Amino acid sequence: MKPSTIRRWSFVHTWTSLVCTLFLLMLAITGLPLIFHHELEHLLGEAPELREMAPDTPHLGLQQLVEAAERHRPGEVVQYIGFEKDEPNGVVTITAASAGTEPNSSHTFMLDARTGEPVAMPAANGGVLMFILRLHVDLFAGLPGKLLLAFMGLLFVAAILSGVVLYSPFMRRLKFAEVRHARSTRTRWLDLHNLIGIVTLTWAMAVGVTGVISACADLLISAWRQDALAALVEPYRNAPPLTERAPADRVLAIAADALPGMQADFIAFPGTRFSSEHHYTVFMVGGSHLTAHLWTPVLIDARTLAVTAVAQRPWYMDALAMSQPLHFGDYGGRPMQILWAVLDLLTIVLLGSGLYLWWARQRRGADKGIEREATA
Repeated sequence: MKPSTIRRWSFVHTWTSLVCTLFLLMLAITGLPLIFHHELEHLLGEAPELREMAPDTPHLGLQQLVEAAERHRPGEVVQYIGFEKDEPNGVVTITAASAGTEPNSSHTFMLDARTGEPVAMPAANGGVLMFILRLHVDLFAGLPGKLLLAFMGLLFVAAILSGVVLYSPFMRRLKFAEVRHARSTRTRWLDLHNLIGIVTLTWAMAVGVTGVISACADLLISAWRQDALAALVEPYRNAPPLTERAPADRVLAIAADALPGMQADFIAFPGTRFSSEHHYTVFMVGGSHLTAHLWTPVLIDARTLAVTAVAQRPWYMDALAMSQPLHFGDYGGRPMQILWAVLDLLTIVLLGSGLYLWWARQRRGADKGIEREATA
């Protein structure tokens, strides 16, 4: 590679890295506890706890749970009901002042499916982990914060790619993983920086790309609503507003009949951003590690309970559904969590060493300038 080409790639690598490094350090530090969020919820006392009951205690009907949720939060309506695989006797419930209320203004709690008793979920409403999650996801700035972090993620990907280009000529002079301990501190850190960068390359690219996709979630959901969902509910475009709806009790059975072999992940109630003004939308998932994160929406007329559509997933919604669990290492259980944590820590060292190398180079350049002035 020509020296001029190396200088150009070095310029790209240096400045894409510098611009995004402080943001990435924040993301890496806040991302570390989020990898173990389930375990930390229990440790911090922020996990919901259902009381012990006989194993064969029957569950209430879905409409009874809806009514219990609205009694618990007077003046609010149910937006979503979700189903936890780890807690079959509880349903996660999200309520808000109106069906269209934005997510950060809603309230999340768990209902005991056997009794309808509400159980607090501090981690979902303002606990320590929610603070960390909001900082990690949008800097407490909503969509502008998400888009800023998406841009920083793109710079991170550019820094990785330019680093790979620079790594090839650098390694021609050294053995793989060689660290020149006899050289200066800056040289040792340069060797470690390059070694950590190439070791974490695949993981960093995966986390960077999935982070960008996740940061664009609001835009992707909006595109889905305006494109795929709008086409499915076109027959209802001129329909009068929904004044009353059928009880939700049969919604799950109807969706299961429409998609045999799949199970409900969550229900979006009429008027929410994952549904329409005239439908219950049941998001069904498969049973494997991969398909458990891929939603297939079943649209059910909220007045007649007729299935009006089983939606095909657009590719970008599949990308969004798969990116979020992959980003936090939620696919492979405890071994994957530990691997993600180790790679996250290495990335923190990588980012810190990059800042040090830039500072050392600037200082060395300044020292040389002082020497030239002194001998002039």
